[in-house]
Amino acid sequence: MLPVLIFPQFDPVMVHFGPFAIRWYAMAYIVALVAGWRIARHLVALPPRAATTVQVDDFLTWATLGVVLGGRLGYILFYQPGYYLAHPLNILQVWHGGMSFHGGAAGVIIALIVFTRLNGLSFLAFSDRITTVVPIGLGLGRIANFINGELWGRPAPSSLPWAMIFPDAGPEPRHPSELYEAFAEGLVLFTVLWCVSRSLRARQHPGFIAGLFLFGYAVARTVCECFREPDAFIGFLPFGVTMGQVLCVPMAIGGAGLMLNACLRPARTSVMAAPEPEPKAVDGGAAR
Repeated sequence: MLPVLIFPQFDPVMVHFGPFAIRWYAMAYIVALVAGWRIARHLVALPPRAATTVQVDDFLTWATLGVVLGGRLGYILFYQPGYYLAHPLNILQVWHGGMSFHGGAAGVIIALIVFTRLNGLSFLAFSDRITTVVPIGLGLGRIANFINGELWGRPAPSSLPWAMIFPDAGPEPRHPSELYEAFAEGLVLFTVLWCVSRSLRARQHPGFIAGLFLFGYAVARTVCECFREPDAFIGFLPFGVTMGQVLCVPMAIGGAGLMLNACLRPARTSVMAAPEPEPKAVDGGAAR
């Protein structure tokens, strides 16, 4: 029998600055947003151009608010509505954890809808470029979950070489499901989306890459949930499914629908909104 790994006791705080501290989880969000922003600036410039780099710069703030507000509200509504209804002040205590990817995704989608409408951009084309970089945040976030020793996996046979005992999960060896998710939802999904985004044909069918992201994430999350211990305050739902798997169903359906719709529409050589015509001079005078 192989020895079982013991979870290393990581400090959840990355660095201290006097009374202030930066946690690994916060750093994962910061690095993901900055890295995604830089890559998205490159992607929007690929033909057919979906936006300007300045517009990507502006969207960074919108994306941050969508992730944080949507992720927090999603967790409250999907996972513990009763608790937060009884303790409303705890809603603001984000440093204690409690973020939902599905809620964050909904927040970013709302941000995309409003931002593209205000800026006269194609919602689907801009979403294609933005969703390509989302797995960066997913992967880093799952690694932060592992460092925090949270969201561990289900019991695993001790013969599994990487089975691990988590200090707060009892003496049983478990799957390090956080690392499974970091690999599937982060590295693999980003690699697939990056390769597809390099295809001009895919970019000429707005909505295909965004749909691929939604469908790919739903599949990856559903599979990884088979190794992840469900939240204790929810447990297993009927038929042995988890809340995460249930929330992935509409994502998979929506993603498949977007890809099908994109493939059925003719390829587009331009996805940017047509510029407004310059005002004409009247009576030979300068335009005012």
